[in-house]
Amino acid sequence: MYKVMIRDNMSERAKEILEESGQIEVVVDFDKRTNDPEALSEIIHEFDGLAVRSGTKVKGPALQKAARLKVIGRAGIGVDNIDVAGATQRGIVVMNAPGGNTVTTAEHAVSMMLALARRIPQATASIRDGKWEKKRFMGVEIAGKTLGIIGLGQIGRIVASRGLGLQMKVIGADPYVTREAASELGVELVDLNDLLARADFITLHVPRMEETRNLISKAALSKMRPGVRIINCARGEVVNLEDLYEAVESGHVAGAALDVYPQEPPDPGLPILQHPRMIFTPHLGASTGEAQTRVAEMIARQMSEYLLNGVITHAVNFPSVPTEMMENLGPFLGLAERMGVLLGHVVRQPHDINMVYSGYVGDFDTRVLTHAALKGFLGSYTDKPVNFVNAPALAKDKGITVSETITQEARDYTNLIRMEMPGLEEPLNQIWGTIFGKKYPRIVRLGGIYVDVIPEGDMLVIESEDRVGVVGELGSILSQEGINIAQFHMGRGGDRAICTVTMDSPAHEGVLSKIEALPFILAVRSVCLD
Repeated sequence: MYKVMIRDNMSERAKEILEESGQIEVVVDFDKRTNDPEALSEIIHEFDGLAVRSGTKVKGPALQKAARLKVIGRAGIGVDNIDVAGATQRGIVVMNAPGGNTVTTAEHAVSMMLALARRIPQATASIRDGKWEKKRFMGVEIAGKTLGIIGLGQIGRIVASRGLGLQMKVIGADPYVTREAASELGVELVDLNDLLARADFITLHVPRMEETRNLISKAALSKMRPGVRIINCARGEVVNLEDLYEAVESGHVAGAALDVYPQEPPDPGLPILQHPRMIFTPHLGASTGEAQTRVAEMIARQMSEYLLNGVITHAVNFPSVPTEMMENLGPFLGLAERMGVLLGHVVRQPHDINMVYSGYVGDFDTRVLTHAALKGFLGSYTDKPVNFVNAPALAKDKGITVSETITQEARDYTNLIRMEMPGLEEPLNQIWGTIFGKKYPRIVRLGGIYVDVIPEGDMLVIESEDRVGVVGELGSILSQEGINIAQFHMGRGGDRAICTVTMDSPAHEGVLSKIEALPFILAVRSVCLD
């Protein structure tokens, strides 16, 4: 039975979905005192999963005591309140729910634009003060104006469709969108400087990245046309508030609407918060009942799928594997992990790794397969817990450089995974694997010698001289020890041979010692592939 804690006033649908299987116990804790990492650390050790919104801070001491935690689910898109790097180091999957609040956030941006154009919040405040100031709150029409959208992702595209519906001319700037794709949306794709110079309204829909920090600063504001209006429902760090205040104060910017801030909540003493041509909301972009229900449902289903079936979707620290792809990808995941285990037992030392994917296996997201190979490799000789999530981080800590090469050209097989250790002076410095019949894994090469090995069970990997009597003497020792041979294969190359022996029971140290004592044996390793 798994145990999951739900926090931050999340929709009750999350609890219902998690409990559907009968295999997950759910604890709902909306106590704001345990939003703090120190307080959360006192209870988090009991849980396999943690579902949060933005209130709970999953950082520092909270993660240090989360020995049982397997997954953190963020019901929304931003994960600023989660130490993703720390979770990754501990092998904890961090998931979010992108797309669940795109319509809601886009609608909020359009609402802010309309309110800004007609100065609705200021007029409301004036009426409440008992005033009637029709001339003071003269607005501007939306129809016929140019709307500039910076960032044509999911939210930006919805804003574009709404802008077109309002009879606006819509232009967009996004280095990752083609002119053809923008044209299909009815948007003219332009570069950023052109957008800044032409737009009457500018709305921001970009992620928080180093290159988007202070995107709207003094330099960008100076390129905008006089009387421009700015809307930010994206990330607070995208807009430099001091520079924006100066531009609004001077009249160059007619007004701005902000839903997000570099620091939340913002310092009440900021001059921009008092400016009469500014309007604000407290990060309400995703705050509708419909959106909160959607993201709660999404994250609950994702967490349930991971805990019960190992399916990872919308993870921010691991390549996602859609459920529909698992049937085809699953055999390759198992193969890659067992290749890593086998090579790790043979080499027994950290070394740079090159993963080579050829044939149709290259059509998959090979990062997932590389994670699996690293998990097997590192887990074979380290006492630290290794899983798909933390394997790359552990490899980096050990100074292992991992590279990938992908080619559609098949080499000997319709699909092939090669795990190589370039420059390593060891006879068994690489391993090749393939899938027969879309589901049967095979190891087809160890070092420079071709083999045909089913990677399963308890196995001995034996390097020997290629001479008469090897098979007989090995069989004799195993027979004397009461070990039944399930599979035996010998591959030969030059004056050397590799024997792989799969047994019904593992070989103890005494057996290994007897085999090592044979005069023609060069090395013997015991491997468990179950």
